[in-house]
Amino acid sequence: MSSTTSVAMPPTRGLIPLPGGFTRRGLLIQLGLLVAVIGLGWWFWSNAQANMAARGLQFGYGFLDRSAGIPIGESIIDYTPADTYRRALTVGLLNTLRVAIVGIALCTVLGILLGLARLSSNPLLRSLVGGYIEVIRNTPLVLQLVFWHAVMLQLPSVRQALNPLPGVFLSQRGMKIPALSADASLYLFLAAMAAGAVGWWLLLRRERARQVATGQRRPTVLPGLAMLFGFPALGMLAGFVPTVDWPELAGFNFEGGLTLSPEFFALLVGLVVYTSAFIAEIVRSGIQSVHKGQWEAAHALGLPGGKIMRLVILPQALRVIIPPLTSQYLNLTKNSSLAVVIGYPDLVSVANTSINQTGQAIEVISIFMAVYLLISLVTSALMNWYNARVALLKER
Repeated sequence: MSSTTSVAMPPTRGLIPLPGGFTRRGLLIQLGLLVAVIGLGWWFWSNAQANMAARGLQFGYGFLDRSAGIPIGESIIDYTPADTYRRALTVGLLNTLRVAIVGIALCTVLGILLGLARLSSNPLLRSLVGGYIEVIRNTPLVLQLVFWHAVMLQLPSVRQALNPLPGVFLSQRGMKIPALSADASLYLFLAAMAAGAVGWWLLLRRERARQVATGQRRPTVLPGLAMLFGFPALGMLAGFVPTVDWPELAGFNFEGGLTLSPEFFALLVGLVVYTSAFIAEIVRSGIQSVHKGQWEAAHALGLPGGKIMRLVILPQALRVIIPPLTSQYLNLTKNSSLAVVIGYPDLVSVANTSINQTGQAIEVISIFMAVYLLISLVTSALMNWYNARVALLKER
């Protein structure tokens, strides 16, 4: 017969399990931290109120409805110094969003091209791109912004403006480019292009389903491009032709077209050049993370180099590329706050002026902190959604 001997465990004080997986000691620690955070917040609030009262200020956001009197030289929407602080901060926010959205699009394209060139078999191209990336990544962004702004200010005057492309002029007053007039024809043109893009997307879905079911897939690039540009072309043949506003020299300045100020252009170029260097390394490392057996298998099937990269390598590399790419998008958006160095009226620049005029530092800082937090959360949510879509392809 066998007998079992039970070993009594020593009693443990303070480790009594509670519902939810907590112990009494852990619960007390959590409560202590909560009390400390609440106490710190209360101290900060009381101290801020006392300091504001000593300066004759009262906490609140009522100042947003007062006239700002802030001159803003660049605005997407109509604005005058007689408008309110609310309107002025909105102008700064739109300026920030404009440079962030355009910068993200441009640095993505440039970063991918540089990343692919970094892996080129041509030693000269590979070395030049590698040197460019190392110099840009190891130079402070503020210094680069000041450099590009100084370059813009050294351009010729308006009358001697550079004309690198038809309708494009570069001068000390910035860049002038052709613009589409906002009329009914433009809206119909954009609607037709959107319809073509939706048709291309539906075609891609159908061919992917066909490939899963039969293993065969018909080409989609040429039919997709035909829809994307064919629908607008049909609209133009029907008489809905968008009007192009071309810039023309009139006196001492240009008239017509779209103006990109020296500050906006320098900020955009600086952010794109700086961020694209980091994206290039992300793309390079993502591609190199794909096992070489994938390349060999694709070559064995007789696929050309372009299709190997587009259909085999990049879809697998995206799972490595997207998370750090999201961080670079967030960095670009937050780095746009350095626009104050070169005088571009972004949200932080307008907010600083508002603080100097009103003294409502806590309120204004809380506004642009909330705005940057919201922008970051939206960007992260979109990239996480796309990352989840890419991850699903692996499971299928």
